[in-house]
Amino acid sequence: MSFNAHLSRRQFIGIAGGIAGAAAFANMGFDAPAQENKPKIDSNNFTVEHHHTDVLVIGGGMAGLFAAVKAHDAGANVMMVSKGRVGSSGLTPFAKGIFSYDKANASVTIDEFVAQVTESAIETNNPVFTRQLAEHSYARVQELTSWGFFDSALYHHSFMKPINERNIPVNERIMITHLLKQDGRVVGASGFSLDELKIVHYHAKSVVLCTGAGGFKPNGFPVSDLTHDGTIMAYKIGAKVTGKEWNDGHPGSAKNSGSSYDNWHGQVEQKPSVTSVTINHHLGVDLNYLAYTQGSPVVMRPPRPEVPGMQRDNNVMAAQQGQNYPAGPYVPPAFRQSGPPPKPPEQGFLRSLVSSKGHSGPPGMGGEQVGGSSAGMAIHKSEGLVPINDQGLSTIPGLYAAGDALGSYMSGGIYTQIGSSLAGSAVQGAIAGAAAANDSLAIQGKQDVSEQYLTFVNQQILAPLTRKRGYSPAWVTQVLQGVMIPNFVLYIKKERMMQAALAYVEELYEHHVPMLMADDLHALRLAHETENMIITAEMKLKASIMRKESRCSHYRLDCPDIDYENWQAWINIYKDDAGNMVLEKQPFKSWPNF
Repeated sequence: MSFNAHLSRRQFIGIAGGIAGAAAFANMGFDAPAQENKPKIDSNNFTVEHHHTDVLVIGGGMAGLFAAVKAHDAGANVMMVSKGRVGSSGLTPFAKGIFSYDKANASVTIDEFVAQVTESAIETNNPVFTRQLAEHSYARVQELTSWGFFDSALYHHSFMKPINERNIPVNERIMITHLLKQDGRVVGASGFSLDELKIVHYHAKSVVLCTGAGGFKPNGFPVSDLTHDGTIMAYKIGAKVTGKEWNDGHPGSAKNSGSSYDNWHGQVEQKPSVTSVTINHHLGVDLNYLAYTQGSPVVMRPPRPEVPGMQRDNNVMAAQQGQNYPAGPYVPPAFRQSGPPPKPPEQGFLRSLVSSKGHSGPPGMGGEQVGGSSAGMAIHKSEGLVPINDQGLSTIPGLYAAGDALGSYMSGGIYTQIGSSLAGSAVQGAIAGAAAANDSLAIQGKQDVSEQYLTFVNQQILAPLTRKRGYSPAWVTQVLQGVMIPNFVLYIKKERMMQAALAYVEELYEHHVPMLMADDLHALRLAHETENMIITAEMKLKASIMRKESRCSHYRLDCPDIDYENWQAWINIYKDDAGNMVLEKQPFKSWPNF
């Protein structure tokens, strides 16, 4: 089913708070006139470069590393392209714990592990990928050990070791903007250099997206260069995507809340380490609910054992204010805590956090908290391309995804296992890379792409540079943030507010995206990223409106209970033949129709 907003901007302002709301949004400059574009570079000076390969890996993080290595080892010619530096961009360099299921020393069996994750995730996980994590994580950690991954806080050199040993070509600082599809199959990707006037077309027999997740460029968390690029590129060529209603609940410290470095409390300097089985239910929107009912900032405290979720003394304050709020986000009984978090393993990641000199806890934790530091990002592994099998193949032939670019629901709509995100990226990257290699080797000859098609792509890439008048991507992004990041829109959801925000987002997409302009290479990157964020915002709002229940990290104040009758399903999103955004249900424990 699809959704259409029928609220005018005037109606939205009324809903948002009458005269006060109108004044606030007027100050944001939503009606600011288009400005004249004065490019510092000439779009006519761009050169065009072509590369041919069997497997193209897009992304230089943990998933991309293993995808490239395993695709090469399966006999394919491989090329890796990354918007940043391999091992140093996206969220990978901030991930310091990696899960390893060691069968010889595990406290639970794999069957028990899968069952407990399913219980914590309230059945939102895909048990196929949960099991895959446990079965393959140990082997991936052993390979990382052999490459020197655990010897340094910086990952570039250890990542490049197996890449260089295999002579895998790497193109860094290339902004990929388009996936190429011809005759119903992906045939490569295109983008531009961030350092020189150059468009690059990659012709490939199969593609593995390892582009990570994304956000709305919030302050306080290192997701500013992640903007759902891979997901939106795939959506534009017809792939199904999923998971947009879930929210990552990482808080930020109220002190220096905009500083990503400070929020990580010294973890950036720490060497990575291994975590064992510690299944839990955390980093949903409990603190967002507490802030909504009591005010912000909030202080992290252990929840009471007799009531689900976080501190519920907010109900007392609500009663004093004459308001009656629901109980708040639900936590399964087995995962409710009555005291401090459980003691971590002797050599585990959390122990290093709390015992190492200079550490004060995990990201954002400790002291007064503020929300929105990871706004626009869902729970790791819960959003991305819809897989049609356990190898990460998408609904587009030849297009695979892994890590945070794959909506595998490995842990469902909540965090269940510390270190599983990094391990899951390694495991899924390895499997997708090998599968993509085998896929590509079955195709004879080069993948020739129509010159007319590539000319059209060139024009789309450079469009923001050639516009005479328009809007700067930085300004449009600020408007998007003002609409989407408020706690009462993105986290503590009500249909009337989401419909109101949707009216704004659709206006941005319909009017402002076609007028995004750029005057240099950096602004050209921002223009494409801004469009990706706006489409993601539309997806998040429509999926959140459609799921009329509360579960895991999706909380509806107007639908506060779990609906086991109608919502044992994931939500997939795709573009129909007319270009409309369509939403559908996919029952849990099933593969999609396509």
